[in-house]
Amino acid sequence: MSRIGKKPVEIPAGVTVTINENTVTVKGPKGELSRSFSPDMAIKIEDNIINVTRPSDSKIHRALHGTTRALLANMIDGVSKGFEKSLELVGVGYRAQKQGKKLVLNVGYSHPVEFEPEEGLEVEVPSNTKVVVKGMSKERVGALAANIRDVRPPEPYKGKGIRYEGEYVRRKEGKTGK
Repeated sequence: MSRIGKKPVEIPAGVTVTINENTVTVKGPKGELSRSFSPDMAIKIEDNIINVTRPSDSKIHRALHGTTRALLANMIDGVSKGFEKSLELVGVGYRAQKQGKKLVLNVGYSHPVEFEPEEGLEVEVPSNTKVVVKGMSKERVGALAANIRDVRPPEPYKGKGIRYEGEYVRRKEGKTGK
């Protein structure tokens, strides 16, 4: 039995969950999220607690059980608290700035790189070497943060690049002359 799938998901105050066949809609103070799940998984609400059950112990049902529960928990967390991902720019002359809604990165290329966050996501620049991506969908926040990081991933020799806050960059020794 899936340990994650067995755990019930509590619905906090101010959040409403509606189930229509295999589509779950979650509304909260930050907004609304909707997602379709496998029709095999049984999702039931009893006394502000969501339980996910599976019909059999087949490999596909075991895999879907924990995944379904985790996605539901992330949707509820997203509409109540929201998610955020922080990035750091490390390098001489590397900086980020916000122009309107756009994020503009100067990271050593001959041109600035611009990002327009999609609807429901917000980008903040607390300092010119720090970027914070916020939103209610954990999946979309992580995807935008990964796309920003892909512009200039950290390199192992000098450690320059865009990295997640707290990310460890394994350093290599460079070539040595005779």
